Amino acid sequence: MTSIPSLLFENELWPAYKNIAGLDEAGRGALAGPVCVGAVILPEDEPLLTQALSGARDSKQMTPRSRSKLALQVKTVARGWGIGFATADEIDMLGIVPATRLAACRAVEMLPVFPDYLLTDFRLELPELDVSQSAIVKGDQKSLSIACASILAKTARDERMLELDSEYPVYGFAHHKGYGTLMHRTQIILDGYSNVHRKTFEVKSP
Repeated sequence: MTSIPSLLFENELWPAYKNIAGLDEAGRGALAGPVCVGAVILPEDEPLLTQALSGARDSKQMTPRSRSKLALQVKTVARGWGIGFATADEIDMLGIVPATRLAACRAVEMLPVFPDYLLTDFRLELPELDVSQSAIVKGDQKSLSIACASILAKTARDERMLELDSEYPVYGFAHHKGYGTLMHRTQIILDGYSNVHRKTFEVKSP
């Protein structure tokens, strides 16, 4: 059953906080490519959001075409949005959790206004930012702001992986987006790591 994200959390917070940013990541578990975080501040206009973003879901539950269409809608409707990346080298150097937080901070820095509250998907807490925040289990299925951030993160990262596919065609990044499919793991065994692989991630034998 597909969960439909709502404005329940946002409506509870809007009387006290005007700039609520939803954050979510994409690519955390991949073997190659960056981790990406999206940040979205929605306007306090429930009728507008309900109509314009009616198809928004957890990005993993959407088709690529639906995600691309909704990403454009989100960018049009949002009060502000930002996208941040952390590279494979940064992931290897820092670890996946700190690198994901680094990408999240970069996404927040891209916002036109600094948020006064963060709604993040679970495991994306940002203690380094002095701002009130809540991490929500399955947040991309419950909060519209987080779902929109999920869509932007997934869309932006997929676009980056398509670019990397043209640079490293042997690995098939266009097909699996850097995740550990049988095809991908087999190619790593045959050709070794590329410059955009995460060297510290374990590759299970095909």
